[in-house]
Amino acid sequence: MLDIVGRRYWYFLLSALIIFPGLVSLVVPPGLKLGVDFTGGTLWELQFEHTVAPAQVREALSEAGYDAIVQTSGETSVLIRTKEIKADSPEKARVADALKALFGNFVELRYESVGPVVGGEVRDRAVVAVALASLGILLYIWYAFRRIPKSFRYGVCAIIALLHDAFLVLGVFSILGRVAGIEVDSMFVTALLTVIGFSVHDTIVVFDRIRENMVRHAGERFEVVVNHSILQTIGRSLSTTLTVLFTLSALVLFGGTTTRTFALTLLIGIASGTYSSIFNASPLLVVWENGEVGKLLRRLRGAPATASA
Repeated sequence: MLDIVGRRYWYFLLSALIIFPGLVSLVVPPGLKLGVDFTGGTLWELQFEHTVAPAQVREALSEAGYDAIVQTSGETSVLIRTKEIKADSPEKARVADALKALFGNFVELRYESVGPVVGGEVRDRAVVAVALASLGILLYIWYAFRRIPKSFRYGVCAIIALLHDAFLVLGVFSILGRVAGIEVDSMFVTALLTVIGFSVHDTIVVFDRIRENMVRHAGERFEVVVNHSILQTIGRSLSTTLTVLFTLSALVLFGGTTTRTFALTLLIGIASGTYSSIFNASPLLVVWENGEVGKLLRRLRGAPATASA
């Protein structure tokens, strides 16, 4: 029988090695590369009749008084990010005329403009939404497993697994923002909340099987019951996850640019959620039940005294 619980510290170490670089990237400014939704500004995607160089478009916008980030989004398309340019304003018409004079006619594929105040409100509400979702999940699991001794532990372990997935996704996108210039927007928050829900859903399935097996296998060691429960549900978890990952992979590879970041967030988060529900959440229950954290702390406190003796 596969001993997942017995090798729990190897899985904890693997999680730490994956998350640590992302946490460092989050802490070191600028952290996440925030999009227009959070910082305020204008996102303008234009399709020209022929290929244009982003540097030339950036120079033309600079001469018009707008410092901008310009990236290619297709063979003849560019994506412009700059300070707020209000729709149907004389400034927008003036910039459009300047671009047409230099590069010819274009088609406006996308135009989004958000004020800095609105962007700040969206950012603050996103943080509150994630915090409230985590609190609600903790209270729900605590209530759902209230008939089990120490039911609070199930909720805390589910939240730890949830935070594992959230920090992993945030860290990966922080690195992608530095390396590939990928920005996070309000759709990223939607995807992150979806990942949180999926992670907890998968964790509850394992916890529910543990609850059933504690009655069926009364008298057995807790870690044996937990390991048996994980093995009973691992096939279901992997089957469910793979079907979702195949769909999301198709969206990332062949979907449009507007949905690619959303699909990539779900792809990374759901894969992490399946891993954490199997290899982190349930083994953490065993660590807590055995008092292994306390034993480790006592051992570390006693090490200097033993060494000096």
